[in-house]
Amino acid sequence: MIGRMASPFARVAHWRGRIAELADALQEWPWMATLATLRQRFREDHLSLTASSLTFTTVLALVPLLAVVFTVFAAAPMLADLRLDFETRVLPSLLPGEIARPVLAGLTAFAERALALGGIGLATLLFTVLLLMLTVDQTLNAIWRVRRPRPLGQRILVYWAAVTLGPIVLAVSLAVSSYVLSDAPGADGAARTGTAWLLRGVDFALLAALAAGLFHYVPNTQVRWRHAWMGGLFVAVGFGVAKRAMAWYVESFPGTAAIYGAAAALPVLLLWIYAVWVVVLLGAVIAAYAPSLSMQVRRPPATPGCRFDLALELLAEFARARSGPRRGRSLHELAAALRLDPLAVEPVLDTLIALDWVGRLDEAGTPRCVLTCDPATTPAAPLVDALLLSPTTASARFRERAGLSRLRVADLID
Repeated sequence: MIGRMASPFARVAHWRGRIAELADALQEWPWMATLATLRQRFREDHLSLTASSLTFTTVLALVPLLAVVFTVFAAAPMLADLRLDFETRVLPSLLPGEIARPVLAGLTAFAERALALGGIGLATLLFTVLLLMLTVDQTLNAIWRVRRPRPLGQRILVYWAAVTLGPIVLAVSLAVSSYVLSDAPGADGAARTGTAWLLRGVDFALLAALAAGLFHYVPNTQVRWRHAWMGGLFVAVGFGVAKRAMAWYVESFPGTAAIYGAAAALPVLLLWIYAVWVVVLLGAVIAAYAPSLSMQVRRPPATPGCRFDLALELLAEFARARSGPRRGRSLHELAAALRLDPLAVEPVLDTLIALDWVGRLDEAGTPRCVLTCDPATTPAAPLVDALLLSPTTASARFRERAGLSRLRVADLID
């Protein structure tokens, strides 16, 4: 009996401790470094161009995507009420209020017509949905510097399950939350206001969870949930800010309706989709670079030969690890030891693996890498060719005079 009574208090104390840890982490978080990373990655990774490409693909995929969702809801009579919740709650929450009604009316009408198409026409429309999914997959893997995505069949199966089951889960969640938080008979205005805020909180949490799941499952690399949630919370906050900014734009510049007339919702929709993708991509950057930001890593200048220098540091670290009990290091252990960004270490580590100098052990838990070559007998020329100086006719004399062919790996890391 005492244990049962103590259990709720223990849970409350546990969550208080977690909230205190979160507050301390927010106070110590390098906010200026985060802003600098967002600005640098937005410029160097050409995220503006990527968001434009995703906007175009999204516009093409909107109608067939809704057609697929409506087909799923129509598959069972018991899902008819959920479709109504999806149309009245989920879709309007994803659009600015000023364009929600005309855009949803047009998209719903187009989707109903798409359902009446034949097999070839419907397959062509569904291809655009898969194209959007694969584009998102490629974009997120590029942000995480992943070179090998998952097999195509596996990606299509997972994303198709997300498209068909995701709307049902969202509709059920919003329907349940609306029912639980519905106003009691005779409730006053304060109660209704509180319920409205709670429903907004549910929408915020669902959007953050959706973005966190996207960042956790899509990249073909290990993404910790806490880092994915950091990106998801950024997306949820940025989404709300973008909606308010879009509402201000529509109210402050009414000339758009005068210029475009009945089609005024189209340019606003395009601008809105672009803003959403920018927010999502920046959230992905935060999730991807959260480990390096929390470690406050050093950022060496991008000088000629910097990747060759990093390869030598990694080889020296692997040589030292040979005498340890594990005889190897994981990617995050290497990054922590060198105080470098894991996303900067991984491409150079892949080069060493491609040279068969390092092997990756796919063990349970965190995979580790071990040195598979003998530094005393392994020529250093392949590493020089890969990361420093390609073997060309112009550099042949320099390579001969420098004696690169006589160098061994041990000569460079001892």
